[in-house]
Amino acid sequence: MYLCALTWYTLFSVVVNMASVLQKLITPLFSGPAEPPRNKVTVVGVGQVGMACAVSILLRELADELALVDVVQDKLKGEMMDLQHGSLFFKTPKIVSGKDYSVTANSRIVVVTAGVRQQEGESRLNLVQRNVNIFKHIIPQIVRYSPNCILIVVSNPVDILTYVTWKLSGLPKHRVIGSGTNLDSARFRYLMAERLGVHPTSFNGWILGEHGDSSVPVWSGANVAGVNLQKLNPDIGKDTDQENWKETHKMVVDSAYEVIRLKGYTNWAIGLSVADLTESLIKNLNRVHPVSTMV
Repeated sequence: MYLCALTWYTLFSVVVNMASVLQKLITPLFSGPAEPPRNKVTVVGVGQVGMACAVSILLRELADELALVDVVQDKLKGEMMDLQHGSLFFKTPKIVSGKDYSVTANSRIVVVTAGVRQQEGESRLNLVQRNVNIFKHIIPQIVRYSPNCILIVVSNPVDILTYVTWKLSGLPKHRVIGSGTNLDSARFRYLMAERLGVHPTSFNGWILGEHGDSSVPVWSGANVAGVNLQKLNPDIGKDTDQENWKETHKMVVDSAYEVIRLKGYTNWAIGLSVADLTESLIKNLNRVHPVSTMV
């Protein structure tokens, strides 16, 4: 009995001392409920793409709270803890996770990466029905807890799933967008810039249409510092082009398949692309992006 009493007294003293240190250090001036986050971002799905999106968003200092959601509890908790342990190097004060979508409440942006990912040799269109079934479960829950959010759909086939998301969510069409050909355009700009010997930001060009195999390069708009390449080479992008610039678009289309063949999945480029879209939305930058949207 004496030992039990001593142990209880010791624990009580430790608790009191810890509380007194906190009380001496910080005097709260307001005791009401905390204000909700203003720029909360949720990432649904903590696979390779989801975590690349999360890290890219954190490094660009876009969110005051980051929420992660997934059905695989252990991986979800592990990813959250790993990010939390790096909090010293971020400017996002709160990182949370959970299987329950209540953790996503009051999100301003929700990035949806959940679903079956593309395997080697598999077309994006092969994923349609499997991912539609997953979306039927997650989209209503997202909207329930964050009815004022903007949804960014990343899962493939992104154009079809963006339309499905719009239908399932009941949100206005301007608040449901897909990552579209933002990444295709980035790949195009990189590959064209490499061939021209300039930085990708110095080459301007667009890939439009459906993300992936059926995308369309806009050769008429391709330029460097305002100098239109089609004026320098009227056949650019055509079969008659002796310089075979058309091959660059083929490389854009084949990029994902090549990366998947080499490392099993794509993640970093799409993560950076999504962070770019998130920044435009969070900061209302009025930048132009090629995305999936209802027109």
